[in-house]
Amino acid sequence: MFTTTALAMALPVAAHAADATPVTAPDVASDIIVTGTRTTGTKAADSAAPIQLLSSSSFQNVGQQDLTQILAQSLPSLNFQAFGGDTANLTLTAALRGLSPNDTLVLINGKRRHFTANLAVLGGSPYSGSAATDLSFVPTASISRIEVLQDGAAAQYGSDAIAGVVNIILKSSDHGGSLSTTGGQYYQGDGKTSQTSINAGFKLGDRGFINLTGEYKYHDFTQRGTCDRRYYTPTCQVRSDINPIDAAGVIQNKFAPNVNNILGDAQYSLFNLAFNAGYELTDGVQAYAFGSYGNRHASAYENYRRATRVSGVTSTGETVYPFPAGFNPREMLREEDFSLTAGLKGAIKGWNWDLSGTYGRDSVALYTVDSVNPDMWAQIQAQNSTLVTPQRNFYDGTISNSEWSVDLDVNKDFEVGLSKPITFAFGGQYRKDAYGIGSGEFGSYYSGGAQSYPGFSPSDAGVNVRRAEAAYVDFAIDPIKNLHLDLAGRYEHYSDFGSVYTGKVTARYDFSPAFALRGTVSNGFRAPTLAEEFYSSVNVGPGFVAGQFPPNSSAASALGFSKLQPEKSTNFSVGFVAHPAPKLQITLDAYEIRLRKRIVPSATIFGYDSSYTHNNGVVSQAVLDALHARGISTVDATSYAGINIFTNGADTRTRGIEATVDYASDFGSAGKVNWSIGFNYNQTKLQRIYPLPAQVTNTLDYSQSQLLDLNAQTGLTTATPRVKTIFNALWTMGRLSVNFRETIYGSTSQAVSYSGSGYGDGATVLRIGTAGITDLDIGYKVTKSVRFDIGANNLFDKKAPTVPNYNGRPTNGSNVYDAPYTFTPWGINGGYYYARATFNF
Repeated sequence: MFTTTALAMALPVAAHAADATPVTAPDVASDIIVTGTRTTGTKAADSAAPIQLLSSSSFQNVGQQDLTQILAQSLPSLNFQAFGGDTANLTLTAALRGLSPNDTLVLINGKRRHFTANLAVLGGSPYSGSAATDLSFVPTASISRIEVLQDGAAAQYGSDAIAGVVNIILKSSDHGGSLSTTGGQYYQGDGKTSQTSINAGFKLGDRGFINLTGEYKYHDFTQRGTCDRRYYTPTCQVRSDINPIDAAGVIQNKFAPNVNNILGDAQYSLFNLAFNAGYELTDGVQAYAFGSYGNRHASAYENYRRATRVSGVTSTGETVYPFPAGFNPREMLREEDFSLTAGLKGAIKGWNWDLSGTYGRDSVALYTVDSVNPDMWAQIQAQNSTLVTPQRNFYDGTISNSEWSVDLDVNKDFEVGLSKPITFAFGGQYRKDAYGIGSGEFGSYYSGGAQSYPGFSPSDAGVNVRRAEAAYVDFAIDPIKNLHLDLAGRYEHYSDFGSVYTGKVTARYDFSPAFALRGTVSNGFRAPTLAEEFYSSVNVGPGFVAGQFPPNSSAASALGFSKLQPEKSTNFSVGFVAHPAPKLQITLDAYEIRLRKRIVPSATIFGYDSSYTHNNGVVSQAVLDALHARGISTVDATSYAGINIFTNGADTRTRGIEATVDYASDFGSAGKVNWSIGFNYNQTKLQRIYPLPAQVTNTLDYSQSQLLDLNAQTGLTTATPRVKTIFNALWTMGRLSVNFRETIYGSTSQAVSYSGSGYGDGATVLRIGTAGITDLDIGYKVTKSVRFDIGANNLFDKKAPTVPNYNGRPTNGSNVYDAPYTFTPWGINGGYYYARATFNF
């Protein structure tokens, strides 16, 4: 497909070039870029690697002003996490090219941004294992533009740049600013959202600037699905076969009949501050600094607990139930995020240098609220003759992630008689990372802990540190006219797993001002995050217990698991850039990414499964012993008990095509239209799945032999759309603007298990067909300084498909009837409308 398309375009383009004058692509494509190249003055249209630019003006046409949403609605190769389970619902993320969010490196002004501490632990999700940069802490009003390099770049930037690089360039204006306020909600009437931001620039004397941004966002709960299948029939009638106390309880519950709120958005409030500053110390030396502070408070509902789930006996022998209507526990966090970069840069005799230091930290205090520790309360109740009010709120502990780095970058152009000077660049980095878990209060983890999310026990707690040193060289050469080569090499040494070498070769040849071919070959790596290596927790649900074991622990080693090693990648891409007509630009790039020892979350590895009819349900005694050794009670495991672990568990191959078309048309008095099409085809295949260690394997009659069950396999390969196309048209006429965007999502599917085990009972494949989602924004400038917008995302309220039932139960093992497919690429909530006012000064 790529070859025939390139040849078909090359012939008419070459003929056109004979009498054509050079043209540039419309709008932002002619801007100077700093990502993917160390050559000064490179334009996006001249890049040897595929790169897309988003200007701050394009943010205006997106209703939900979270940065992750803006990227997902603008880039065909980026997909947004629609829903997360447990604490993953409190920190949603996005991913490039169908890979893990951890495989995309985020930079701020070219400097590495730290990760969140909140690890997504959600088996089967394509976003599971994510501990990437939390883009919600970067206020959109602080951004001048975003450069997205869609190419492997580990040799240029280090770990994590396997899928690409997102470089966020902050505003540097020393005057003026803007004030914006937005409000909206979903068509269903929930998820009320508000945002207010202010940005202003100021002079620092006569040689400097400081640009300041403040932002506040609020988003309310949503709830999708209907009744809880444990207590209601599919028609939402209370079941006749349940305990009468529980039947009365669900009727009394304030959310009845939809008593289970687990499927929906978390509620959050978020406050951000950011600054960007620079000062010319001398004519050749500039000091600079930028940073941010963010504070988030968020909570998400978990599964409803019935009235009889918590009972006690008084000292006089009476049985009491403290929650006659049952209860709806929530997981809650209070998160602080901080980042600061300071540095000096300048030039000495043609040598450009940049020396900087960056410190970033994310700290998450976790709580379980509106819950109870049943065993602890029952012991207290047994000593009293009257009903004792249980403790409802528990501090579960704190997780934190910090990164400290020192960077030196040097480059110089040398004139050696070639068509252009050679750019020689070199530099190095020292980095220290730390990940810590602090234990919660005693009641949060004692005897199984509080319902829904037990706290971290002292055996989970600890601080783990990693050090890394890196050095790189980069040569940019034009050996003959119109041929550009970029050669990069990098060496890194990590204190926890040793040394890694990476390299990259990039080439571009311009046949004419209207047509160029380009391609890259590189190898890369991703160091496992410290969260993946050392995170430890327990998840207690209605009827199950699952322990998340850290792979770098003695317990994991005893079960036969090795310590995490870095992912290794090989990247190839080839493509073209064409300007077949004035104001028209077309790009197409085909790519392949081979990942070896990919870090994946295992499927649940079972110690006990009630559906297993042999050996009293014991699938692996070693797993049960490991749970008990960590002080994890399995008394609540009426359905199953098991563990999950991150491990180097698969080799994958991702192939795809990325294409863009940009055109600007002028209709005179009828206005102007900027047209764009973005297309991504992306297919990931599993080349190898690593076996389970012998200690936990059960192949006699249970088929527990692979790290990944069907749910986990399809989570990696088919749960994100293979095709995503974005059609965008921005019409402006005088003070009026209308932005129309149609996003076409290709089909997706995922295998789910009826019992939730994923091994013994087969699977049902849930499928979503091709769907189009329409977004519309209408803006009007009342004056040059005042603009109002109204609009809608998912204008026609396209709903997520709902899980079918089998024998009266949802086929994915969910407790909620009519639950939306949580992997729906456009989200589970339906249409969203909004209004915005913007004041420029």
